[in-house]
Amino acid sequence: MKKYFKILMCIAVIALSFTACQSKSDDKPNDSTTKKTEEKKEGANNYKDTLNIAVTAQPPTLDPVMTASNLTLAISNNFYETLFTFDENYNQTPMLAESYTKNDNNTEFTFKLRKGIKFHNDKEMKADDVASSMNYWLTKSERAKNLIGEGKFEKVDDYTVKATFKQPANDLMNLMCSQPTFPAIRPKESIESAGEKGVTELIGTGPYKVKEVKQDQYIMLEKFDGYQSLDSESSGFAGKKEAPTKNLKYHIVPDQATRLNGLNTGTYDIIDDISNDNYEQLKANNQLKLYTQPGGTLNLFMNTTKGVFANKDMRLAIMNALDCDEIMLASFINKDLYFLDNGFMNPKTQWKTDAGKENYNTKNIEKAKELIKKAGYNGEKIRLVTTKDYVEMYNATVVVQDQLKKIGLNAEVVNFDFPTFMDNRSNTDKFDIFITSNSYQVTPQQSLIVNPDWAGHKDPKLKELVSSIQQAKDEKEAVANWEKTQKFIYTDYASTLNIGHYNSVAATNKNVEDFVFFYNPIVWNAKVAK
Repeated sequence: MKKYFKILMCIAVIALSFTACQSKSDDKPNDSTTKKTEEKKEGANNYKDTLNIAVTAQPPTLDPVMTASNLTLAISNNFYETLFTFDENYNQTPMLAESYTKNDNNTEFTFKLRKGIKFHNDKEMKADDVASSMNYWLTKSERAKNLIGEGKFEKVDDYTVKATFKQPANDLMNLMCSQPTFPAIRPKESIESAGEKGVTELIGTGPYKVKEVKQDQYIMLEKFDGYQSLDSESSGFAGKKEAPTKNLKYHIVPDQATRLNGLNTGTYDIIDDISNDNYEQLKANNQLKLYTQPGGTLNLFMNTTKGVFANKDMRLAIMNALDCDEIMLASFINKDLYFLDNGFMNPKTQWKTDAGKENYNTKNIEKAKELIKKAGYNGEKIRLVTTKDYVEMYNATVVVQDQLKKIGLNAEVVNFDFPTFMDNRSNTDKFDIFITSNSYQVTPQQSLIVNPDWAGHKDPKLKELVSSIQQAKDEKEAVANWEKTQKFIYTDYASTLNIGHYNSVAATNKNVEDFVFFYNPIVWNAKVAK
């Protein structure tokens, strides 16, 4: 209180001094102040008030807890925030929390919250909101349910929340910071009004708020004037968020040529998930800026629960038949944009392993045919579900269809819009194979390839192996357990194939400033010159 009293006294003195100065100058404005104000106004006038961003599809939802879709995450990151997040080096960094403590066995965590944080409805964020949001995440997020288990967040006081778990929640902080199904903090009332499809009242604490959603046309966000930014340097998803542009408009533009033409003409300022066959053209265009970063892996998932691939020999046949280089080249066009490696994790990390490589890219057609015969395949239709909204996924699926036909399989490509595709890939009655591009994760247990709700991979042995990674006594043991897990995925289970690794590509108009490409495009500090 004494500190605040001193500050108030200083402000009063300054105010009196300023009044005295004004009376002595016959109420004329200070020349230097006027000059600075005019310079600021002139600087603001040099930038557009709307940043136009073209994306490939309508997001399946704008509730990030309900999906691993990068599209949902990239857009909702502007209006939702989390207690902690990752900086550019993947360090756990405070966002809406000030700090946390935990007990020795990771069953209790206590979070101190920042004060004065406002939601977009001008309500202050307090512990009741945080506890409600985090409990919603624990029960709705596939990753949280599978990797953390039973637990509960509770209010201690208005600015303190305590989490208690039945089992050690070793993955809690990494999961809270990660992008897929991130735990957005929202008003308690928004959580309580959520339906089966998630939260529809889009109120968060971020630098932008939702202004309008026009299905299959655009999503318009506008600057939130009540945003309380951190003062720390911007880094990854952490730090200062300035929101220098009044509006962010996400245009839903499934057609690749339309997105590219719009970037060239200035209709769009930013496009991501660009067509890889335009890579060289974009790279040579000095009116544009091109961004690339290690993206993740292109993965093929088989339905191990129902249909022809409930038979393990059929799954092994697919793994041994496919030509991964041909698939990756069709998907990413330029060899600079991909490389072959059977490991599911970022090869620059400690998690790199080639376990299971004996069933990777062997192109052993004779072995594949023998396995198909052994499985008793009798011409049943094989449904390869996909979406043209993501060209690399669609192109890969078409090539896989062709390769499967060459070994005598009745393969059919079934195309859907992106939201429908996402619904079908989670329903074991509606697919036999699907291919998705999956971003790198910080730890293996966060990867979709071991998520039992992603493709119905509920094998108890897989669950046991994933648990062994989580419960490892140190990193060395965790790495060894991951190697066993990847080996199991390729051999004993034969459920998922990593076709290859890819680089993500985004492009902006040359007049766009302070755009960051980290995991997803980050635009909350971006602006575009007129």
